[in-house]
Amino acid sequence: MKQLTLTVLSILFSTLFIKAQTIVTGSIKDANTQQPLAFVSVYFKGAKGIVSSEDGNYSLSTTNPKLNTIEFSYGGYKVISKTITPGKQISLNINMEQVALAEVTVKTHKRAKYSNRDNPAVELIRQVIDHKSENRITAYEYVQYQQYEKLQLSLTNRPEKLMKKKLLKNFQFVLENQDTTKVAGKALLPIYLEENLSNKFYRKNPKKEKTIVLGQKKVNFGEYIDNDGISKYINKLYADIDVYENNIIILTNQFLSPIANLSPTFYRFYIRDTVEEGGIKLVKLYFTPRNTNDLLFRGVMFITLDGKYAVQKINMTISKNANLNFTRELSIHQDFEKTVDGRYHLILSNMMAEFALTKNASGGMMGERTVSFKNFKINQPAADSIYSESAIAGIESSTRLPDSFWVSNRHQPLSKVESKVYSNIDSLQNMKSYKRFMDIATLLLAGYKSFGGYEVGPVNAFYSFNPVEGFRLRAGGRSTPKFSKNIYFENYLAYGFKDEKFKYFLSGTYSFNHKSIYTYPFNYVKVSYQYDTKIPGQELQFVAEDNFLLSFKRGDNSKWLYNNIFKTEYVREFGKNVSYTFGFKNIRQAPAGSLSFEKEATGESVPNITTTELSAQVRWAPNEQFYQGKVYRIPLFNKYPIFTFRYIAGIKGLVNGQYNYHNLNLNIFKRVYLSQFGYADISMEGGYIFGQLPYPLLTVHRANQTYAYQLNSFNLMNFMEFVSDRYASANMDYYMNGFVFNKLPLIKKLKLREVASFKILYGGVRNENNPALNAGTLKFPNSDGIQNTYGLNSKPYMEVSVGVANIFKLMRVDLVKRLSYLDHPDVAQLGIRTRFKFDF
Repeated sequence: MKQLTLTVLSILFSTLFIKAQTIVTGSIKDANTQQPLAFVSVYFKGAKGIVSSEDGNYSLSTTNPKLNTIEFSYGGYKVISKTITPGKQISLNINMEQVALAEVTVKTHKRAKYSNRDNPAVELIRQVIDHKSENRITAYEYVQYQQYEKLQLSLTNRPEKLMKKKLLKNFQFVLENQDTTKVAGKALLPIYLEENLSNKFYRKNPKKEKTIVLGQKKVNFGEYIDNDGISKYINKLYADIDVYENNIIILTNQFLSPIANLSPTFYRFYIRDTVEEGGIKLVKLYFTPRNTNDLLFRGVMFITLDGKYAVQKINMTISKNANLNFTRELSIHQDFEKTVDGRYHLILSNMMAEFALTKNASGGMMGERTVSFKNFKINQPAADSIYSESAIAGIESSTRLPDSFWVSNRHQPLSKVESKVYSNIDSLQNMKSYKRFMDIATLLLAGYKSFGGYEVGPVNAFYSFNPVEGFRLRAGGRSTPKFSKNIYFENYLAYGFKDEKFKYFLSGTYSFNHKSIYTYPFNYVKVSYQYDTKIPGQELQFVAEDNFLLSFKRGDNSKWLYNNIFKTEYVREFGKNVSYTFGFKNIRQAPAGSLSFEKEATGESVPNITTTELSAQVRWAPNEQFYQGKVYRIPLFNKYPIFTFRYIAGIKGLVNGQYNYHNLNLNIFKRVYLSQFGYADISMEGGYIFGQLPYPLLTVHRANQTYAYQLNSFNLMNFMEFVSDRYASANMDYYMNGFVFNKLPLIKKLKLREVASFKILYGGVRNENNPALNAGTLKFPNSDGIQNTYGLNSKPYMEVSVGVANIFKLMRVDLVKRLSYLDHPDVAQLGIRTRFKFDF
């Protein structure tokens, strides 16, 4: 009886409290073609739902008895509603009809709420993301193909006022070669053209990539411009575009790919249509940034519905609000071709970008890079010799090919306008009027004026001032390849009106590779002698003190040196971005200004210190690229680290050297890309000096008392404030590229960018080099009896900064705070520093 009662109660409980389940299953097809439709949204009206599978099947269930209407929705098709009986298992097959264009009517002015959840477009892009590794050429064991690249720069909308200038009247034949057909509404005047043809090879295991250069051709602007550097810089701006990468570097900035792993977080996706091409059904997928100020794309891509979810075509551009400088337009188009195994590979890539100082400028600069591919072979290994040789081959012979080679081998012929570029620029560089024009431009931009085999400069060093020399005048220059391709001279003469002393520099260099010593690759021996002033610890490669703009300094800046330096060095660079330097240096340092060399024990003044050094330095910068300026190289940083190791041996008794010592130094630099969160430049350095030495021969840490923000110096440290015989430091400069400012109303219109930095220095002075513990060495400098040079103790020196960059597209302003050693005399705890830089 009890068992019967329990059974009855169970049935009654189930009837009252357990709701019946509604299950609807079926398939969805195109009403016309009867092809299955994937990613159709299927949902109970008023509730969430699912999407159909690749073969068009679906299964939807609910326990809510109030849900009696099921809807089917898909981009480009009519929405279908079906009424069902809740609580039953139902089979429902659907045929969907496409919407005619005339039937589409938009009635709402409100933006529909967007969500990733249960969004068929997001489900589709996640399938593309999941299949990325299968659709890249690196999925094959072997790949080989031929690649043709064409890179060109053009002036846009030929400025008529400029053409009427007398200065340019002889250049009309260049200015009249314009193309009005390529871009609607714009006249393009090409001024630069470069072509490259190569065979590419890839092996998966062991991994090896090989490029055999078949031909290279580019315009040559002559001696005034680093033509190779121009080529590298433009190729850096218009780098290879791989949409399967998470990040795409364009114009030196990282853009997040629309099929990056994080793309659903930063993009909105919408299915626009389904089309069929070559028997393959494609989904037309539209994508747009969630925040139009971020470095993201908008456009359409076509995705295959064959189970591989490959990109068959993509067209994309950037938002007009994107936090990108001087860029008026940017568009990318890529086509993919089906291979014999059913996968797709890139067959054509085109990128165009127009630059202008302002968006409303009448003219600008249009850059275009077109890359095409053919003779694509998969899983066919090449000869072993191909993979065993260096990564790039054939460059030397590829630059001297006849025009007939290019006519036969270009993937697409040049247009009539393009074909004139080479001859026009060749004629231009041989004109005297062009040489005069470039002479003036070089003086204004680089600071040098050429007089045949000798050029005078740099102009910004002609006048400067400092507390020791007062008003200082300097004049000098250097020889050019016109004088000799093997022998080079450089010199200057300077005079300080306060100390009434002449300073001078003279060097002679012999180039072993018969190339300019200012162009890559270096291979020369240089002998020089210099007598000049110097701030202790300020190395020439980090800051040039006779630059007028750096003459303005804060605080006490009276401790200087007079240096007599005889130096010989041999420098050699190799093709894999490895270089070494061997050197000999004899230097005599004498105190200047308020600096003095005094013995700790007796107070006796020491007039000077003489050292003789032998040195060796090795530098490795994988895949490094740069533009070679008149004096300095402008690096084009990439993701690879740069290592520099230096060893110096001081030899007592050699050419009056007074000390024996060994100095080891290692520096590592790395740019870390953080996608939408910007990037960080990280530099780590360490050094150790063996030997008993006076403080001028220890490491005097790089300080900055100017009002400019210096990347490689401690910006609130005073000159000569810290010395060490052992140290380790780390600097980090973080550039957020507007990640926060882009999301703030009104602020985002200014296109400002956030920057921050942190610098830390650990170090110390051994007892034998510390004048407080060793009376036999020189005492640390002081002012009015107050010591102002120190060794680091157990705590580090630290400073941080936050700032705003891209002010007026050029300026950066930082608020710098010093965090330690605040009790030192005449130190600033806070400071404002500025820096100017041209950047996209």
